[in-house]
Amino acid sequence: MAFNLRSLYRRLRFGESIIIVSGLPRSGTSMAMKMLEATGLPIVSDGIRTADEDNPKGYYELERVKDLANENDFTWLDDAKGKAIKIISYLLKELPPDYNYKVLFMRRDLSEVLASQQKMLVRRDETSDTQDERMVELYENDLWKANYLLKHQPHFELLAVHYRQVLDEPLQAAREINEFLGGHLDVDKMAAVVDPDLYRNRAEKLAETS
Repeated sequence: MAFNLRSLYRRLRFGESIIIVSGLPRSGTSMAMKMLEATGLPIVSDGIRTADEDNPKGYYELERVKDLANENDFTWLDDAKGKAIKIISYLLKELPPDYNYKVLFMRRDLSEVLASQQKMLVRRDETSDTQDERMVELYENDLWKANYLLKHQPHFELLAVHYRQVLDEPLQAAREINEFLGGHLDVDKMAAVVDPDLYRNRAEKLAETS
């Protein structure tokens, strides 16, 4: 009851929630954005980063988000109320508390995240100076901080969404997302855009080749 009263108070004071799709890079955030877009939910994106081999369905990014840490004027977020915007986990702490946020937080096996990131670097002819073990430590630290923030700050409401569950049980995942966001979305349309063929870095396959 206390939580419901708090949510009602914040809704009356700060207005409709901004829907945030978050998680580590390569954790399925673009897939989640596409699911929301399929229902007709407005998406905040500028289309500057276009689809490629790593994300053939598109990235759904807004360049301005990348500079959140240096942002002084957040009034542009007023236009994001009731819409979905993608923000990586590391930048969640930069969001101002005088808005409400419903956060779909994508969780994915870290070995899969790492493998996907490495393949993307190879395709771009880029390299990383960070060893895999250290990168996993950084990922785990980022996830812990983001999870703590989302569970302890009143301006956030959290739903953890597991990448593998979305691909294995898209309709069930769509139902959970729909319930979290108020129950007005078309779950069949959400589930229909999930493409299991894009699940190219499965943990069990990675273990077989390691």
